[in-house]
Amino acid sequence: MKSKNKILTMLSSEVVKEYGLMAGACIVGIAASKDFSSAPNGFKPTDVMEECLSVIVLGASFPQEVLGDTTVYTASRNEMLTKVTGIAKEVAKQIKKEGFKAKEISGSGGKWLESNGKKEQFGYISLKHAAELAGLGVIGKNYLLTNSKYGNLLWLSAVLTDVDLIPDKKVQYEICEKCNKCIKACPSGALNDFAVFDRKKCSKYYTIENKQFEIKCYSCCKVCPYCFGK
Repeated sequence: MKSKNKILTMLSSEVVKEYGLMAGACIVGIAASKDFSSAPNGFKPTDVMEECLSVIVLGASFPQEVLGDTTVYTASRNEMLTKVTGIAKEVAKQIKKEGFKAKEISGSGGKWLESNGKKEQFGYISLKHAAELAGLGVIGKNYLLTNSKYGNLLWLSAVLTDVDLIPDKKVQYEICEKCNKCIKACPSGALNDFAVFDRKKCSKYYTIENKQFEIKCYSCCKVCPYCFGK
């Protein structure tokens, strides 16, 4: 039987990242659970898993061709959410095999809460903020995570674990500068306030039926000069 000390030396940040890449992620980053202090109560990693020390964020890119049609985009979104959820499940499975605790955070999972007079889904944690903390990109004026290589064409999932991994550093590059293309293109005005994303206004351009999303607008993604990366 493996000793605990031997397990700890084997399960490093590099090994965990390799789990993610082998499972199908194109990019993997790690954030420390303690760095989520500014997250709202109820949405911190330790609110989901009390013993959580590290958050492994997994990203998979989707093709730019889907940006030509809202129906195709919605179908691609749903397929990608299934894919990134499967990636997280596989990484969690591998970590559990080593004797540690792990819990996957689905790209589509979350809490269904009353918001704006209707049921809306809120993730157990904010995956894009987790990705920013894990060094996978920065959140721009369009409130989308943008990566220097993959642009904003990334779907995310995560794994919470009690493994004390070495976190990645946040990236420092500037993507928005004086650009306001997404703000001008948004038909709802949801991006007018730089400090707060107006979810209510944005909700006018998507529908939820039987807990399934139908996207009617993604202008904030499409017009961004960094949509496809630098």
